[in-house]
Amino acid sequence: MDVLRLLDELRVLAQAGLFWAERNDHPYDKERYERILELVAQQYDETLKVSSEEVHERLTRNLGYVTPNIGVKAAIFDEEGRILLMERPDEPVKGTWDIPGGAVEPFEGPAETAVRETREETGLDVETVEVVDAYPMESNALNPHGHVLLLYLCKKIGGTLQLSREGMDLRYWGIEDVPEWTLEFQQPALDARQLWAKEK
Repeated sequence: MDVLRLLDELRVLAQAGLFWAERNDHPYDKERYERILELVAQQYDETLKVSSEEVHERLTRNLGYVTPNIGVKAAIFDEEGRILLMERPDEPVKGTWDIPGGAVEPFEGPAETAVRETREETGLDVETVEVVDAYPMESNALNPHGHVLLLYLCKKIGGTLQLSREGMDLRYWGIEDVPEWTLEFQQPALDARQLWAKEK
């Protein structure tokens, strides 16, 4: 087993968990993620012979060259050209409609992210067909240095449409009929539909 790779992944997961625990005021989750960081620091200590105090202090910062984060969305269309969207339950975007997707995890390729996030959020199994485009997005609380959205045109290959705890509703929408988008996703959705029409 690659111990350092495992520790790096645990560190990133714990830091992401801390972000959401603090944002959603979940003190017990915050304690758990802080404990994970302590355990990671102790293991770094044993593996690299660096004091756990020094490691823990370094792990609480975002190490490395600061770049925009990468997010991936999966554009899935029905036979009528309507796109599958999820209604978001979390503030401040509650009630808005989002393309299924999420952040690229450590050591994961973006196409893998599209497949994984779609399965987690919709219950569908998909395969990626083609990258629609890459879209620079503005900074927000989760992505203070901005982020880049990679949008994949995806094709359903299995699974059953099923709402996860990450959403309030799942529905195919005509793009022009969506009442409110989560972010500036209408144009990416239109671009994806244009590619979908060519691929039919």
